[in-house]
Amino acid sequence: MIAEFLDTQGNAGIIISISIILLAGFLCTRISKKLHFPNVSGYIISGIFIGPCVLHLIPSDIIQGMDFMTDIALAFIAFGVGKYFKKETLMKQGGKVMIITIFEALTAGLCITLSMVLLFHLPWSFSLLLGAIGCATAPASTIMTIRQYHAKGNFVDTILQVTALDDAVALIAFSICTALVEFMHADQTLQLSIILLPVVWNILAVFIGISFAYILNHIITEHRSDNHRLVITIAMILLLTGVCSCFNISPLLSCMVLGGVYINLSGNKDVFRQVNNFTPPITLTFFVLSGMRLDLHALVSCGLIGIVYFFIRIMGKASGAWAGAKLSHASTNVQLYLGLALIPQAGVSIGLAILGQRILPTYEGTMLSLIILSSAVLYEMIGPACAKLSLKLSGSIQSEPQHKPSHAITAHS
Repeated sequence: MIAEFLDTQGNAGIIISISIILLAGFLCTRISKKLHFPNVSGYIISGIFIGPCVLHLIPSDIIQGMDFMTDIALAFIAFGVGKYFKKETLMKQGGKVMIITIFEALTAGLCITLSMVLLFHLPWSFSLLLGAIGCATAPASTIMTIRQYHAKGNFVDTILQVTALDDAVALIAFSICTALVEFMHADQTLQLSIILLPVVWNILAVFIGISFAYILNHIITEHRSDNHRLVITIAMILLLTGVCSCFNISPLLSCMVLGGVYINLSGNKDVFRQVNNFTPPITLTFFVLSGMRLDLHALVSCGLIGIVYFFIRIMGKASGAWAGAKLSHASTNVQLYLGLALIPQAGVSIGLAILGQRILPTYEGTMLSLIILSSAVLYEMIGPACAKLSLKLSGSIQSEPQHKPSHAITAHS
């Protein structure tokens, strides 16, 4: 009833829907906090309750119309991640991070591919694409958990760098698997444009991100007011995100480069603090929308295949992270607990699933999309709790954050 009423109210319905999303996310954190769950889990659970599968408070048209919030939220999150790519840090442990990232991503992809072929006798084309998509890790919920509990240290730096590079590895793996799938389809001609264009666009987006960082460093001077610094930074992030959207690519990599190059050019952490204080409603909306998109019926239809994918990917990530950390002689904490922080999957994986659906036959493409869309939300639900556990076990957080007001999304009030 409420959704039908809001659907007829035009702009008023959209405004009220946004209010419901924000309030629902806030109210659910009151419960999740009592259970000592991270805020992100509360946001996603609230999305499930107000979404189409339960209370259906928000019209479906409005939910679909807010897809752009995903790109915006991921862009701001990626920009924040860039802060941790200081040249000094990369020189210190960049090689270790690269080894760990390659191992955890490709081990997960290989485990998924082989399990689909050997256990369910599914086509190699479907299995390869599902495995490639499984390489990706969504950094958003892990980063928000790190912020909420003010975690710091080498373990946290490793998490942030691994999750930031993870999507680049997934993109390359997906491009290679796409080439193999095109060869397997005898009735199709191998189209290099399908394989190379996403890579080319991402490379161009990275260069644009570098250019924007130089422009941002030139415009933001010590004479600018805090308000104008924030306005300029947001404008640059949104412009870069819009350019990426024009070519149907994720803004994650380019916005991460924007933040990384800017911090190395300027050393100005205040801009990142201002952006972090600006983004709470955006990131809250992103996670609530993720919960609202969960299709319980689709999850059931995936059956055993979806369940196996869900657990095999977790085991692949954990074992790959351990092997990579062991090989690179990383600390014991990284070896034992990093895999727990690499569970979430959304953003890039959903975009790759949509592309994979176009390449595969109708039935396989639909199943691929259902598995990724449904499991992504479940990963986002358990991911923050697992990330919190990894931070506590590694000693990156000493105690629960204090109950005090704050403008940041990690606030408790």
